[in-house]
Amino acid sequence: MIEVLEAKAFTNLSGSLTINLENNQVPTIYKHVFENLTEKRGECTPHRTDDAFLLRFLRGRLFVVERAHRLFVNYYQFKENNPEFYDGVNLKNLLRIGEDDIITVPPYRDQTGRRILLYRLGNWDPQKYTIDEIFQATMIILELAILEQRAQILGGVCMFDMGGLSLQQAWYLTPSIAHKVIQIMVTSFPMKIHELHIVNQSKIFDFIYTVFKPFINDKMKERIFFHGTDMESLHQHIDPKHLPERYGGVHPDYNYQDWIEYFERDPQIRWELESLGYRDESSEVNMKNQQK
Repeated sequence: MIEVLEAKAFTNLSGSLTINLENNQVPTIYKHVFENLTEKRGECTPHRTDDAFLLRFLRGRLFVVERAHRLFVNYYQFKENNPEFYDGVNLKNLLRIGEDDIITVPPYRDQTGRRILLYRLGNWDPQKYTIDEIFQATMIILELAILEQRAQILGGVCMFDMGGLSLQQAWYLTPSIAHKVIQIMVTSFPMKIHELHIVNQSKIFDFIYTVFKPFINDKMKERIFFHGTDMESLHQHIDPKHLPERYGGVHPDYNYQDWIEYFERDPQIRWELESLGYRDESSEVNMKNQQK
């Protein structure tokens, strides 16, 4: 199945491309060019350059090595400039955000096979969760999602439900925050966001969009769709078979707790997350018990 998805992704490319997808191997020529660019330019200090890791960036830019390397550099520079989103973040603490239905990752995908990341910002209490914690939860979700080869190839879809958003919440969405959001969605993370859907927005959203607009390029503007309360408009992009009931779909609401806990049980995935600076409280407890 992954081979079919990869083939479809490269129907617009000329020439031959041989990739051992089963072993996540990057063709030697691509890897050499990529590593030479990293060494010569010295723009970042990567913690990993193995095939599986580099493949995320190459897929994210359709194997155009120069663009993939720029994405790679942007990824690391974003991490260096925003260490509070990564260093020592406790996974268990982030589960609370999912319990309050602020951020949701449904267990199903849309009709194209893409993951859906859903924000319900009206549920966000800034006194309970800082804006940094919202970013932390976002980054851990993206880092988990990009472990799936399907997500590396197909990208994802993002929905923002603005229902119930207050002016008090809107004041936290400063130009600096807007810039970071766009960096994550466009320039600094290897999973491409193909569509961004805004639903249930009120006049307060107009103020927020004014803050974000200077950072949104023309290509990104083409991927943003405003639906208000018109769910039929949303259904023109996402089949209701792949949406929660509250958006005219068929599924119940889910939080991301089960999804994160599923990943957390895999030792390889725990290693991936810890190598990025994340901290798993349950693993630390187990380690201490073993040392006694």
